Amino acid sequence: MIIIGGMVTGMGNGSVFGAAMMCFLGRGGFADWGGWFPLDYDPRTFDGFMNWCMFVFGFAYVAMLAIALKRHDIEENGPEAQTASAAH
Repeated sequence: MIIIGGMVTGMGNGSVFGAAMMCFLGRGGFADWGGWFPLDYDPRTFDGFMNWCMFVFGFAYVAMLAIALKRHDIEENGPEAQTASAAH
């Protein structure tokens, strides 16, 4: 669940980053668009750079989500939570 949710959300954020970069820079210093396989995964092309940004954003968000949910689980099931629920 964490991997799917994190990759979908993170890669969506990476695609927004790529779209914003395209709006501000155009193709910039990239000599080739790289829209066909295998160039679409070559980071030296514009499309490849955007795809790698999506992967990086996706993996980073998976890591952040895993840390956040682990900490949330500790808070929910910690000793303070057990004593508070027993008091009610």
